[in-house]
Amino acid sequence: MQVSVENTSTLERRMTIVVPSESIETEVNKRLQQTAQRAKIPGFRPGKVPMSVIRHRYESSARQEALGELIQATFYEAVVEQKLNPAGQHSIEPKVFEKGKDLEYIATFEVFPEFAVAGFEGIAVERLAADVVDADLDNMLEILRKQNTRFEVAERAAQNDDQLNIDFVGTCSGEEFAGGSAKGTQLVLGSGRMIPGFEEGLVGAKAGEERVLDLTFPAEYQNLELAGKEARFTVTVNSVSAPVLPELNDEFFAQFGIKEGGIDGFRAEVRKNMERELRQAIKSKVKNQVMDGLIAANTIGVPKALLENEVNRLRVQAVQQFGGNIKPDQLPAELFEEQASRRVMLGLIVAEVVKQHDLKPDETRVRELIQEMASAYQEPEQVVSWYYKNDQQMNEVRSVVLEEQVVDTVLQKANVTDKSVSYEEAVKPAEAPQAA
Repeated sequence: MQVSVENTSTLERRMTIVVPSESIETEVNKRLQQTAQRAKIPGFRPGKVPMSVIRHRYESSARQEALGELIQATFYEAVVEQKLNPAGQHSIEPKVFEKGKDLEYIATFEVFPEFAVAGFEGIAVERLAADVVDADLDNMLEILRKQNTRFEVAERAAQNDDQLNIDFVGTCSGEEFAGGSAKGTQLVLGSGRMIPGFEEGLVGAKAGEERVLDLTFPAEYQNLELAGKEARFTVTVNSVSAPVLPELNDEFFAQFGIKEGGIDGFRAEVRKNMERELRQAIKSKVKNQVMDGLIAANTIGVPKALLENEVNRLRVQAVQQFGGNIKPDQLPAELFEEQASRRVMLGLIVAEVVKQHDLKPDETRVRELIQEMASAYQEPEQVVSWYYKNDQQMNEVRSVVLEEQVVDTVLQKANVTDKSVSYEEAVKPAEAPQAA
């Protein structure tokens, strides 16, 4: 077998393979011999059919089968011989497929980029430090109370934070428009759910009152047919209900699975959850900075096949998240290419860090992570047991731990500064970078 390789781009390879005709005929004859043993042809006993008859009837199909298997076998043999690492599928272009001549074909494919991860020292990381203080805990308790607000009918004019039950009809130029009318809708004033001016226009209204609101849809409104247009809403207020916050009592605590310990037990459980959230937020922000730094210091080519696979994965996720009747392949690929490219690039870089530093999942950290996740449940030991009985889940946890070990490896050489902040600042999501 003769093999030659041409680099047609940074990652694409064009490999020409020549297989001696003797090898082809050997494979063809082997298949014809096997066929002769089992062929049933009228006038001949099984196994006694002359080879000339077998060849006449079956040589064409035997040759096609032999060529197909030889191409696959010789391709992978050539890849190993040339020490190439294909990424995605390869395409085959036949050059010589004639009987009696050497088989010659061209395989075109991409390879994984070869690189050494570097630049750890230039990566700047700000590592936050924070504590959950009593004021943070008190604030969280108020948030939990507000999230469980109930509403009671009030015999007074509506004000912000009240819940109104309303009917409304919207028109543009005197004509009703799709989605502009509803009956029995619950609306909390000040929630920002409706277009600007709608909720404000109902402040002071009483049950049974009708109000006419002349408003303008925002220029950036999601429905382009209505964006920037003037509209009139005729709104009937059916009822006004005032918010009532729940008391911090045993009934309220039971909603969160706290049946003993009263207010002290509830505060202790909430604090524990806040501390877990805090650890995760700090860890996530450090990881994001490390990953951003790795990409900035190690820009590499991304194989098209891997990029396409990741784009398709993101398409499926988008459809699952937002629903609707749209199919994944109907979503434009360019919507996902930037995110997909980053994911693939990070995957390749992280895998190379693991390889260069011979990292393996630390089983102690694996168990600690499982216990950390399980602590959010009422029966943590059952959750731990469930993980250890599910290989797929365990592999996912090990992947997370391995990624954390990659982050730790980078941090050993990175430019790390520690900064003390409040709990609120620590858990606040990082702002997305501004487009240039």
